[in-house]
Amino acid sequence: MRALVISGGGSKGAFAGGVAQYLIEEEKQKYNFFLGTSTGSLLVSHLALNKISEIKSAFTNVNQKSIFDNCPYLIVRKEGEERIRINHLNVLKNFIRGKKTFGESNNLRKLLSKEFPLSNFISLKETDNEVVVCVSNLTANSVEYKRLKDCSYEDFLDWIWISCNYVPFMSLVKKNGCEYADGGLGCIIPIEEAIRRGATHVDAILLDTEFQQTNRLHAKNVFDALGSIFSFISDRIEMQNMHIGKLVAEDYNATLRIYYTPKILTTNSLIFNKIKMENWWEMGWEHAQKLSTTS
Repeated sequence: MRALVISGGGSKGAFAGGVAQYLIEEEKQKYNFFLGTSTGSLLVSHLALNKISEIKSAFTNVNQKSIFDNCPYLIVRKEGEERIRINHLNVLKNFIRGKKTFGESNNLRKLLSKEFPLSNFISLKETDNEVVVCVSNLTANSVEYKRLKDCSYEDFLDWIWISCNYVPFMSLVKKNGCEYADGGLGCIIPIEEAIRRGATHVDAILLDTEFQQTNRLHAKNVFDALGSIFSFISDRIEMQNMHIGKLVAEDYNATLRIYYTPKILTTNSLIFNKIKMENWWEMGWEHAQKLSTTS
């Protein structure tokens, strides 16, 4: 039983798409389980249906407008680098409306309905493939894994959307009496979950370099500071997930292949740049090819 697992990573998910495309189309890997967190949850359903060209087009054309109905930041270019700064007006609008976050990502939920139609959902229900997305239940203080075959169509779209909601920049969603947020707040890469569900081989795509390669830039504003704080926390969770995943793989005699990014792709994965994401997709494909031919 084989599993493809994709971590969180915002716009860097394009790299994961390229790696997955190579594994599925060139290595002819047949996966039984597809698990994703955050940006990974956006990819796994299409990959499970082998609809790679469709998800490549959809993912690499995502931008701030297609995600946010109220975007809390502006993108500025300074000294050749793209950075974000606060959109004070939009943040104020959200607070006046009584919202609990700086911005709202309802456009992403609408986009999911368009890019993952009911016909795709029905097709996946009829296959033997298992598709699972990770969410964080803030009310119950727990990580939850939502299996497509246990959900209705609308509920599953909600779980994908929730898995991607990078609070406090994106929507905090109340569902089933609980408040939910980005799956990456609790689990960056669900290797352990894949093995516990029966996978004996796991291909895990981690949207970060294997080793820390640089120090973070000093914060210029509160959003930079929050970004640095959450990146620090994510790095700690990621290291824990990898450590536990490797131990569980040993306990269950499962084999594990890990695909890291060969370099730092971006220091701010909330910036969605079409040209960069297209390049990252190709980089992922080429990186997987290189590792395949050298192994």
